[in-house]
Amino acid sequence: MQEDFHYYATYCAAILAGYSHEESMEICYSAQFVDMCSKTYLASIKAPLSAATTQLQLEMMDARTDIIGLQEITRIWASFHFLPKDLYAKKKWRPKVYMNKYRLICGPNSDLMVKMVELAKGKPLQNVGIAMHVLADTWAHAYYAGTPSLVINGTTAEFYEIVQDGDGEKEIPIHFRHSASTPDDLDKHIFTNSLYQGNEKSIMNLGHGRAGHLPDYSFAKYRFYPAWGDYGDIVKDNPSDYYKAFCQMVYAMKYIREKELFFEKDTYHVPEVAPYRKRIDQILRKRQIIACDDWKAFGEELSGQTIEDFDIDRFKSEYIEVAEEHKKDTFLGKFIDGAIAHKAMVSNEISSSGSFLAGFVQVKIHDKISKS
Repeated sequence: MQEDFHYYATYCAAILAGYSHEESMEICYSAQFVDMCSKTYLASIKAPLSAATTQLQLEMMDARTDIIGLQEITRIWASFHFLPKDLYAKKKWRPKVYMNKYRLICGPNSDLMVKMVELAKGKPLQNVGIAMHVLADTWAHAYYAGTPSLVINGTTAEFYEIVQDGDGEKEIPIHFRHSASTPDDLDKHIFTNSLYQGNEKSIMNLGHGRAGHLPDYSFAKYRFYPAWGDYGDIVKDNPSDYYKAFCQMVYAMKYIREKELFFEKDTYHVPEVAPYRKRIDQILRKRQIIACDDWKAFGEELSGQTIEDFDIDRFKSEYIEVAEEHKKDTFLGKFIDGAIAHKAMVSNEISSSGSFLAGFVQVKIHDKISKS
């Protein structure tokens, strides 16, 4: 997903869940910051590097692909962007080394997602935002794994976009190119994806690189043929999935605010969302590279307040200038502690399943040590 959903749509969901404008701004900022909190950023403010929730392209280019480097990559991407659907999934006639990767395939409504939401209950709003980012990505990034793997994340070259054609639908072949600096051409169905690499552990085979930004566009409905599925076809319906993601965020945040006694999987019938279903559906299905303006307008109508644009440096000075013993009380200090706790929980769950793809490390949470 992109800033349109992680920032503005998350704000809308928080408002509908009953949070104030100020609270919703903290939640949506934290959700978007998950895509920004790299080691490079953390080093610039002298914060614990173990709190990294993403990796920049330049960092990825220099990333090690030995066991230590791959564990670091997996800890970040499986924890924050490709939360595993079933760490105990079974598939016949596959060796353990394959199954460890197969079990990292992302998907919604997992037991791990429930644990994540429960972990955010009673915690600072930064934890809520982190959880909402990951929850939303379980829908957008379904069918891909947060570890470099050709046998899992590889696909055939055949992708077809499914578009409306009168009262029905038609499939149009998608063409890929490998120029990251060239915008996707929605009219010509030309998209950018990662360059094919036959190396199983190549960074090019991380996540949905072979599908480009298709999983990040709410309007996209497409057919593709993944390696993990033995190259059988899968139809990914983003408009439907994104709507469920939005409803599930509202439901989850109501639970976190203690307005709901229980949090259950596969629940999308949220009364607070129902009156706006048509409006939300229009935003989701509009063919555009990014939908920030539409979500922002909707959010400001809901709250009657102005939504500030995202600024990566908004809380930087506060963290840098405060005394060391008070850093944990700053906005970024709370985000850092929330990110480390979340990463530790997910890494521990992966390790407990018998896989060491996410490793086992010690991480520093400001003034104390925690193992993950």
